[in-house]
Amino acid sequence: MAERIAIEQLLSQGRPARFPVALRDGAALGFEDFEVRVAGWRAAFAARDGRRWALYFEDTFEFAAAMLGAWHACKCVYLPSDIQPATLERLRGEVDGFAGDVPATLEPLAFREGPLGWAALVSQVKNLVVYTSGSSGEPVAIFKHLGQLTREVDTLANLFDARLGDESRILATVSHQHIYGLLFRVLWPLTSGHPFLARALPYPEELLAVLETGPAALIASPAHLKRLPESLDWSRGRPHLHAVFSSGGPLPTEALHACRTLLGQAPMEVYGSSETGGIAWRQRAQDDALGWTVMPGLEVQLNDEALAVRSPHLPDDGWFQTEDRARLLPQGFELLGRKDRLLKLEEKRVSLSAMERSLVAGGLLREARVVPLREGLRTTLAVVACPTDSGAKHLAEGGKRALNQALREQLAREFEPSVLPRRFRYLEAMPVNSQGKSTEAALTALFDSRRPPLRVLEHTAERAVLSVETPASLPQFQGHFPEKPLLPGVAQIEWAIQWGQELFALPPRFLRMEVVKFQQLIVPETLLTVELTWTPAKGSLHFKYTSATGTHGSGRVLFGEVQG
Repeated sequence: MAERIAIEQLLSQGRPARFPVALRDGAALGFEDFEVRVAGWRAAFAARDGRRWALYFEDTFEFAAAMLGAWHACKCVYLPSDIQPATLERLRGEVDGFAGDVPATLEPLAFREGPLGWAALVSQVKNLVVYTSGSSGEPVAIFKHLGQLTREVDTLANLFDARLGDESRILATVSHQHIYGLLFRVLWPLTSGHPFLARALPYPEELLAVLETGPAALIASPAHLKRLPESLDWSRGRPHLHAVFSSGGPLPTEALHACRTLLGQAPMEVYGSSETGGIAWRQRAQDDALGWTVMPGLEVQLNDEALAVRSPHLPDDGWFQTEDRARLLPQGFELLGRKDRLLKLEEKRVSLSAMERSLVAGGLLREARVVPLREGLRTTLAVVACPTDSGAKHLAEGGKRALNQALREQLAREFEPSVLPRRFRYLEAMPVNSQGKSTEAALTALFDSRRPPLRVLEHTAERAVLSVETPASLPQFQGHFPEKPLLPGVAQIEWAIQWGQELFALPPRFLRMEVVKFQQLIVPETLLTVELTWTPAKGSLHFKYTSATGTHGSGRVLFGEVQG
């Protein structure tokens, strides 16, 4: 097993020139390649004023080199989760410059011959800012110093190095722009000597192909693990898969069972947050209800039923209060859901968390989120839910109205009629962002008046058929055209993308559209059948709108992974 080197001493101590750091397009990139690239980035950062620099890279090797180069130039690295225009605009007020896959940014300088002169990094300096979306979706900056990262990486190595063995490569479906990906995909491999793949593997077909080539560990998220297609022959890669890790959100029971069956093992689940770092872990090899084991060196306690933690992964030795309810066990704890979210509605205090627990306990839903909607001067409640098989049967036999009524009757046993939810949306899976979280903003968007009523008639990992109503009240018909309302083509494309994101594991980055055709006009009150076909290997979402009169529109939308 390779010698472990703390990130502070990685460059000053070094490794042999050809020691593999990363793999790109089948070729190994050695430590000498890495050192030269870090030196180029260090020179580039040192030549520029300002200490705060935002980094965003598609290539993980280049990202790691730029981050180490920035740290060795005494800069503080900011890690945005995406490079959408709104994100970049917000960052311009927080940082002094950008490096990576953003136009008009810093570039590394050419390496000049001579001694590199590496000094050890200082552990106590705050040199990293990560962002967490929280429940509202608004990004919150979290400052960390290098010592926190080093201690957490050391914890991971002590817990999991032996499981990986000497030859495992690190494969990932998650981004290094978030703390989970940064720790597991970059810092832990660098310090323990495990080569990492320089690109993410968002598609199962790609993952399986790489797995077949040799020993590996997979850094994944629940969003990816719950969409493993049974159609692939996972037995070809199973012997090479030494470990699977999952973090960023709860791993659903059905995803756990799929991993056991398809991958031949249960994932190592890691519980924590951007603020706290890792807190606990578990591997549910047989027991679905297995509790969480506290990581070495950490302490936990309950305050008003919510978990508090004291940890070397925190900036100080004080207690950090989480919002997660828990029950303590001899070796750890059991999580009981988020602490009650209280809302005053119709002059009554309502626990949204309690309402969610009640909805799931009824057996018709496997997952439910209650969100407040502001409608004029009133606030009402809405439910976004994923039905169980029993709930889906209820939906198929009686329609949406019947399931809505069954859930309202169920809630009426515990909640007053005036606070019961008025609107419902049923999905195959909750919408998640690149951090694997369902934000309130994304859930609220599902109740936009621009969204038409629909039912899911068929749904597999790569195909869905929807029945879509087009009432005359839809805003898309307004003003297009005054004499004869028609559904614009852009609305058809917008709907196809939105539904594709809800039904399939689409990469979040829109690339382009191809062969888009609109053959027949869609007028109000047309009952549409929409067929969506997702081809992961090509990143292609094909859509087709038909009705009793024939085909109305079709086309392809291409997606790529978020840069990072």
